[in-house]
Amino acid sequence: MAWTNLIIQASSNSVEKTIDYLMDLGALSASIQDKNLNQKDEEVIFGEPHNGPQQYWQENSISALFEENIEVDIIKNKLEHFLNKKIKVIISRVEDQDWVKASQDQFHPICIRDKFWIIPTWYKRELKNGINLILDPGLAFGTGSHPTTHLCIEWLIDHVKKNDRVLDYGCGSGILAIAAKKIGCQSVLGIDIDPQALTASKDNALLNNVTIQIAPSSKPIAIKADLIVANILSSALSVLAPALASYTKPKGIIALSGILEAQENHIKEIYKEWFEINKVTRKEGWVCISGIRRNN
Repeated sequence: MAWTNLIIQASSNSVEKTIDYLMDLGALSASIQDKNLNQKDEEVIFGEPHNGPQQYWQENSISALFEENIEVDIIKNKLEHFLNKKIKVIISRVEDQDWVKASQDQFHPICIRDKFWIIPTWYKRELKNGINLILDPGLAFGTGSHPTTHLCIEWLIDHVKKNDRVLDYGCGSGILAIAAKKIGCQSVLGIDIDPQALTASKDNALLNNVTIQIAPSSKPIAIKADLIVANILSSALSVLAPALASYTKPKGIIALSGILEAQENHIKEIYKEWFEINKVTRKEGWVCISGIRRNN
């Protein structure tokens, strides 16, 4: 069995109605991604606290899957009439395959600093000479493949000590909180606004046989952490600076990531009121900013 896949470009104000109409025309599924994904014009968008969620990119690529023997010209003509404009349709054939295996084949063990391995559950072999963290891709952010995750784990490798209390603010899948515990900290608290992230963090901690505390960001946070790691959007980091400073003990250290190189100076300027910025590491256009909490 095979299917026909149609790729259509749509602006942010027409993407939703385009998808709805494609489904009316018989699409079995539809997905959206940034038209400029992995290019210099790629947009980083999520729900941001200061202006609410931004649902779509300015220019979107819609991928719609249909049964194999559809009349592409008829669908194209109907869609052009519906949108009242000419459109370009890219057509491809999708062969049947073992989709579970195909998905799993995209994810391989990830090595950081030759001493820390992130391993999916279907990779049955333990990797020697390092820390093994078991993690599958899921709904919560943090699979280990993103440059900011690498930067934060490297920072944890360099800074975690056995008596440290660690706060992972915006814990997502729990990968950084679990990493801190496996590296050897005394205790770690993971905080997130997303219920799915809290569930994922708890499940992944059990999978890795470690004990971490998990709590929603809506509840009061009573902690003076030796280390804080926050791998979240720069817009969120901008407004969270006073709170994160209050959770850090004097001379405690913080690592901030989820920051593009173009946003580095803006974040530094905000956090210098509370932290002495002492290091910035970079990877593939992203940065991790580290600082020491002032006594004030």
